[in-house]
Amino acid sequence: NEIKVFVLPIEKEHSKESVKQVLLSILKTEEGKNLSDQKLSDKLAEKGINIARRTVAKYRKELNFDSSYDR
Repeated sequence: NEIKVFVLPIEKEHSKESVKQVLLSILKTEEGKNLSDQKLSDKLAEKGINIARRTVAKYRKELNFDSSYDR
């Protein structure tokens, strides 16, 4: 009998600063100015960065951007 080992790819880790840089680039676009935190989270997910809406809100505040309602 042969033992088969399955190796699953490990998701690439993203540092807080690298995620904030991607978020900043999205927020600086015309479209990004009108996106809610959930929509920003969705945009990041499209780029392979899966973080919660509340984390997006935290990083957005750290980047000195108001909520979409106030932008």
